[in-house]
Amino acid sequence: MSRPAEYSGSSPQRDRMIVMTAIAGALAMAVAMGLGRFFYTPVLPAMMSGLGLGPAEAGWIASANYVGYLLGAILAAYGWAEGIERKVALSGLVATALLLLAMGVSSNVFVLAIIRFLAGLASAFVMVFTSAIVLSHGLAANKPWVQSSHFGGVGAGITISAVMFGLIILADSGWRMAWIMAAVLAFAGLIVVSRYLPRDIVRAGPARKEPPLVWTPSLAALTIAYGIFGFGYIVTATFLVAIVRDGGGSSLFEAGVWLATGVAAAPSVAYWMPAVRRVGLANVFALGCLVEAIGVAASVLLPLPAGPIIGGVLLGATFIMVTAFGLQLGRQLATESPRRALALMTAAFGTGQILGPVVAGYLADWSGTYTWASLAAAAGLLASAAIVLIYCRPRAV
Repeated sequence: MSRPAEYSGSSPQRDRMIVMTAIAGALAMAVAMGLGRFFYTPVLPAMMSGLGLGPAEAGWIASANYVGYLLGAILAAYGWAEGIERKVALSGLVATALLLLAMGVSSNVFVLAIIRFLAGLASAFVMVFTSAIVLSHGLAANKPWVQSSHFGGVGAGITISAVMFGLIILADSGWRMAWIMAAVLAFAGLIVVSRYLPRDIVRAGPARKEPPLVWTPSLAALTIAYGIFGFGYIVTATFLVAIVRDGGGSSLFEAGVWLATGVAAAPSVAYWMPAVRRVGLANVFALGCLVEAIGVAASVLLPLPAGPIIGGVLLGATFIMVTAFGLQLGRQLATESPRRALALMTAAFGTGQILGPVVAGYLADWSGTYTWASLAAAAGLLASAAIVLIYCRPRAV
């Protein structure tokens, strides 16, 4: 990739430009993912209580978001947005803020599911197109830390939302006000992103048409493992705070558990990078699944406060990293057709995310507890780790 003129040489202006680009990317991820996608988790117990929702209904609403995200990721893979990536990303942020607001004024389960579906669609567009812009500038400037800070925005958004939710609990303002305040934060983030997000992607040249994807045993195994991981992580990512409520934890402790998740998530990609250099992507992917499985099981097997805190910290420390490094591993295993491989892996991952909350919700309704759902998720994570270790390690290390 040829470096554009603004990144040639070294100057304070260039350094400031790339820093502001990284900040814009992190804020976009914080709004679209930390708020638009994951704010449902801390608010869910209060919504279930206020609207009389059962775990199965809560699971269906959550899955609607992941259906929207999957559809958005698939649509974004086509070339319709070429040249207007910034406009689409900013439009997605506007939609995210408006849909957060809509969650605060809605009560019907079907309407809530539609809102979450549209929020998933918007978050996918923001994630795909903002990442394309920001990461291309980071690569052009030879600043690898831009990737870590960009994806760290998800954890930062979770952290900020947890603090805000704790303040709302202290003010006894209710779950509707939580959604409204999330919308206010999203609009504030949108203002900053619209100011500093670069206008264009730094392009290496005309896109090369990829040959048909060649399925190898390693790539097929990774795609299956990635889908199972999507199922395994999303159960706790959706119901962790509800698990606290079910165990008798206070509302402030619920916010504290989600805060611990966000604090662990924000730097996770950066602090796993040395392990990748040392033992390779496949081993780190498997280790992340193992660590996360321990946390998922701990969240329901250990008593409060230890169980949910451990579960939240280990979830935060792994889920962004495993998601990102899994795609990198896919690139290694499909060097001739990486975009095709990543599209299929994303579809498998999205399918797992859709199934996870629905299955977990029905298991929780059937058993009266989140234990069996969480143990099923932990088993899935262990299976994902085993598949990658057995089938993917030789070519990845």
